[in-house]
Parts: sequence; structure tokens; C-alpha cells
Amino acid sequence: MTGPTVDAGGDQSTVTEPIPATDRAPGAATVAVLGALVALGPLTTDLYLPALPGLTADLHSTAPAAQLTLTGSLLGLALGQLLFGPLSDRLGRRRPLLVGMAVYTLATVVCALADSMAVLVVGRALQGAAGAAGLVISRAIVRDRLEGVAMIRFLASMGLISGLAPILAPVVGAQLLHVTDWRGTFAVLAVLGALLTAGAALWLRETLPAEKRHGDGLSTTVRAIGGLLRDRPFLGYVLTSTFAFGALFAYVGGSSVVLQTVYGVSPQTYSLIFAVNSIAVVGFTQLNGRVLVQRFSSRSLLIVGLAAAALAGGAVVLFTTAWDVGLAGVWPALFLLMASMGIVLPNSSAQALTMAPHAAGSASALLGTGTFLCGSVVAPLSSAGGHPSALALGAVVLTCAVIALAAYLALCRPQPAETARASV
Repeated sequence: MTGPTVDAGGDQSTVTEPIPATDRAPGAATVAVLGALVALGPLTTDLYLPALPGLTADLHSTAPAAQLTLTGSLLGLALGQLLFGPLSDRLGRRRPLLVGMAVYTLATVVCALADSMAVLVVGRALQGAAGAAGLVISRAIVRDRLEGVAMIRFLASMGLISGLAPILAPVVGAQLLHVTDWRGTFAVLAVLGALLTAGAALWLRETLPAEKRHGDGLSTTVRAIGGLLRDRPFLGYVLTSTFAFGALFAYVGGSSVVLQTVYGVSPQTYSLIFAVNSIAVVGFTQLNGRVLVQRFSSRSLLIVGLAAAALAGGAVVLFTTAWDVGLAGVWPALFLLMASMGIVLPNSSAQALTMAPHAAGSASALLGTGTFLCGSVVAPLSSAGGHPSALALGAVVLTCAVIALAAYLALCRPQPAETARASV
């Protein structure tokens, strides 16, 4: 049996054997499909947000009930990775990915046709769980094919694509409402799901050889996950990535209400601030992948990046208590936070995946699940007291960054190559 063809860059092939590991960069089509699969998460959660008031009224529901559609999606994205990651270690990457994307497309159609809030919440949870296949398996595919600096570079290329998603999704969603209603936003996501299903079928080949799969059932999967969690350095990288994302989610979840309510900025000004800060994380992701990883060890980059994130959180606390300078102090601090994420997140993820070549799917699942669970907890904390608070936002960012740095220093040992590089 033959399939689509693959060129020298590894994008298509007329044979079904897995692609061997290489340090050669994949072709543009592979980068685009994998980047879009990673971007599917923020697109799924953010594209419909401008339509929340409309769908609440249309379904004769309440705002708290409508918020459950977001909660359901986030929980689906978190828990779905625990399903599809280990499943891809057992069955290979391609089949679970195609099934997940097909189910995502069907679940999105259910959301578009929902006639009650209950149906929409269930559809969103299923949509998130199925969409998690794209998030977790795309990272596992990268680990199968690349390692070291080449992997970090490729993660940077994917990050450029996926980093634009949370910037553009609310804007695109708002513009869609000029020509359609909330159902139309889900129709767009359904079309995107169908296109990604086709793109994965055409451009992504199997990357996990049969001899490297865990084919002994659920018990083997559980042992693999347990073994990863008992590995101190791997657990350290997972905790580092998880709490670094926690700092990021605190900003994403709290900056809108804090900047507009506390500092009185207009929606247009907030959009500008959010866009500039998002450009910072995308830009530093590219700088990290193309320049910094060639000149500095990942340990040095992670320590500096996490220290910068902690400094950003501490600055927000300082600028709202001892030295109240208003937005002029808070905005640069938030910019520093986002820039630090461009260094911390790709390096922590890459190091975690490097330590688990035997179970890349499970490792990717643990990374992703921790991220979304932590994000769902910390995102609303800036308004935990009933009122938006810049002090609370800064405190959450500072706490998450300090925990991430402490986990890294306590659990992650320097790798031999890093020690050698540091001694030069």
C-alpha cells in the first residue's frame, strides 16, 4: 500500500515506513501544518470570545453558563493530551492525529448547530479534547525527527506561527461578527479543522517506528508516564514549563480587565498594548531559536529568562505599592514578562522532550496538561477578591516565576554538553 509522496525535506513520501530522525529542517509545508496544529488550541479558545454576549442571548442563557463553554474547552485541551499523547506512543503519530482532527471537525459542527447552552458546553469539551491531538502529537513529531539545537530552531518556527494565533484570533472573531453570528465563528473553525485533517493526511508522515512503540496496552502507558514523573530532571522541566506558562496565563487572563478597569485604558489602547507585548514573545522566540541557543547553554538561558519573569512580576508589585507610577511602569514590566517567555518556554519544552525520546507522546502530554491546568487555575486570580487588581496580577506572576525557577534549580542537573560549553 502506498501513500502520498515525500520530497527530500521529508514532507511527502510514496512509502509508508516512518521517517528516520535527521537534523535536516523539514519542508515549508510540514512547518506550516505543525504550526497550525499548535495554533489550533488558542484559535479554538479565543476566536469565539467576541461572540459570547451574542450566543448567550441567542441561547437564552446566562453569562456564567456561557463561561462554561470556555472552561469546557480548556479542560478538554488539558485532559485530551493525556489521551492522545500516550496513544500516539502506542499506535504511532499519524492515526491518532487524523482521528483527533476528524473528531474535532465533527465536534465543531455540533457547536455551530447547538440549540442549547448544555449542548454547546458538551460540544466545546469534546472539541477541546479532540483538538488536543494536534497540540500534543505535533510536539511528539518534532521530537521524533529532530534533537538539540535543530529541535529548538524548529520549535521557534512553530512558535512564530502559533504565537500569532492569540493575537489575531479575537480580532478575526470580531470582524467575522460583521458578516455572520456566533455560529459562523464555529463554522470557520470547522472548515479549519477539515483543512488541517487534509493537510495532515497529505503532508505528515509517520515518524515513530513500530519497534519503538509501546504496544502492550494501558499498563505499559501508565508505567511510561510513571517513569517520566519519577525522573527528577524531566519532572523539573515539566514544572518549570508549567509554572512559566502559569505566569503567562496570569497575564493573558488578567491584563484586559486590569488595564482597562484599573488604569482606564480604552479597548483600542489595550489592543495596542497586547499586540506589542505579543510581538515581544514572538520576537524573542525567534531570537532564541536562531541566535541565543548557538551562543549560550540552555541552562544559562533558562535561568536568565526565569529571573527576568520574576523581575517583571516583582516590578508590577513594586509599581503598584511602594512606587505607584501607573501604566508607565506596569506596561514595560509586562513587556519584559512576555519577552522572557520567548526564551523560557521553547527551551524548557525542548529539554523535557529531549529527555524522553522513548515516550515523546507521553512527555508532550504531561507538558501540555500541566500547562492548561495551571492556566485554568491562575487566569482568574487577578480578580480573586472580586475586583481587578494589578497588585494581584503582579503577585501571581512573581509567585509562578519563582516556583518555576526553584523547580529548575532544584531538579534539573546541567547536561554534560552544557557544562563543557560553560567551561570554555
